[in-house]
Amino acid sequence: MIIDRYILKNHFFPFIFSNFIIISVLLLQYLMKHADMLIGKGLSYWVIGKFIVYNLGHLTVLAVPMSALISTLMAFGNMAQNNEIAIFKASGVSLYRMLVFPIIASVVLAYLLVQFNNYVYPQMNYTAKVLRADIAQQKPTLSLVPGVFSQDVPYYAIMFREEDQKNEILYDVIVFDYSNAEVLNIIKAKEGKIYFSKDRKRLILDLKNGEIHQSDNIYKVKYRKLIFENHRIAMHAEQFSFQETIAGERRSERELGAQELLVDVAVIDSVGLIYKKDLTEKIIVSMLIKNSYPVEMERGNLDDTRSFVYLKVRENLIATQNSIKSTIQLIQNNKNLSNEYWVEVHKRYSLPVACIIFVLIGAPLGTMIRRGGIGIAAGVSLFFFLIYWIFLIGGEKLADRGLLSPFWSMWSANILLGVLGIILIIKCAKETVTLNFDFLKKLLPKRFRVESSENENT
Repeated sequence: MIIDRYILKNHFFPFIFSNFIIISVLLLQYLMKHADMLIGKGLSYWVIGKFIVYNLGHLTVLAVPMSALISTLMAFGNMAQNNEIAIFKASGVSLYRMLVFPIIASVVLAYLLVQFNNYVYPQMNYTAKVLRADIAQQKPTLSLVPGVFSQDVPYYAIMFREEDQKNEILYDVIVFDYSNAEVLNIIKAKEGKIYFSKDRKRLILDLKNGEIHQSDNIYKVKYRKLIFENHRIAMHAEQFSFQETIAGERRSERELGAQELLVDVAVIDSVGLIYKKDLTEKIIVSMLIKNSYPVEMERGNLDDTRSFVYLKVRENLIATQNSIKSTIQLIQNNKNLSNEYWVEVHKRYSLPVACIIFVLIGAPLGTMIRRGGIGIAAGVSLFFFLIYWIFLIGGEKLADRGLLSPFWSMWSANILLGVLGIILIIKCAKETVTLNFDFLKKLLPKRFRVESSENENT
């Protein structure tokens, strides 16, 4: 039991650390990709924080299996490097016994990830999609440039000549007010201040020492001039304030749990059965029409008294054939949609199971490599995860096109790597095998090879 706690302790901190690093890197890449969506729109830190948290769902699904592999490689690599694996074996503790608790821990981790995939991950995806749509509709904050009319506010054009940025005062302000279709107001003021109301629904413009020129758009002869010392304009500014939409849109397959996906698959399959039944009936009708009038159809020269009837029959046959083609396309689209949903169902479970598979691979590889550093572990993990990801993405594309079953598209990588992991464990348990990467030194220039060898000797 002490050995088991020691092994799990060696896994725990590398797992937490690698999770943090991987999620941080993926999050940074995601934020750089969507930076234009967030910058310059006056979003609060709370909204940006929610945007980041909601998008952590799909990053966590990727990071946890990879972290399991890195932590296993580091744990067993460190123990092999410190000759602890050899000591355990000499004490009668086999590699199989050392793997018991790491595998149990990986099963627990896989179970938690399954729950996350079915209940938390879909909701986070859906909420993130709604929030992205709200942010995309959000207009940038009001930008005022001296000497340039700003028309960011509907029905108003605002310009000023100079600005005191320290005191936030605008000088020589001109405002064109189109809010009333019947009247045009041209407002001039020597100075003014512009700011948002507390709820950011109104844009307030306080003007001092100016005049209002008012002309009637209907009766052109009417004109009025007003002189003021203080004048306040309250303009609508909802477009500058962020408003969250109440969730209510239809969810895609990545925003549903496995149980909900299975319900949708049942509905899709039932619709497919209706299409197939309709296709069978149309094919029978088409065959009956062809068998009833084969000669007249082939002749194409309808000059007898029944030409009108034959012409109508031909039109019906062509319409039936076109309808058959359309129904075949509907069946294919329905099948592709069913495959997409099945892929998501299997993905909800195949990615968590990868945590167990990567422990089976990481333990013997760490023992063979005999290095517990983060560099070696990250490099080896990246290699295997790239293989896993190629199988996953390629399988998903093939399944969506109907070239591969959803089961094999999502589980082939787990099966292949699982078999490889079992073979490595058996081989490593029977004999001492060491992997080294000295062959990589041949790829380096000679100068660096000499320096590295000198450092190793010292």
